[in-house]
Amino acid sequence: MREQEGKATMEHKVIFVLAIVLTLALSTLSETLADTCVVQAHQRSNCGYPGVTREECQSKGCCFDDKIVGVPWCYYPAAVEEE
Repeated sequence: MREQEGKATMEHKVIFVLAIVLTLALSTLSETLADTCVVQAHQRSNCGYPGVTREECQSKGCCFDDKIVGVPWCYYPAAVEEE
């Protein structure tokens, strides 16, 4: 009986650690994605078409920013250098 309690406790610890690792990985991924969408307006390379929605653009892996008129709103993210 005591052995089963020990195994159950260990399983909870493993699940907890995996949850923390997954949370950290996802937060790092979202930070990296946000950083790659910082592109000067005149350097944007068009990734969409006139009238593309934010959802369509982002589903292609591209960035969307409709705050500046006269430049692509749906554009390719900046290249990220490997460290």
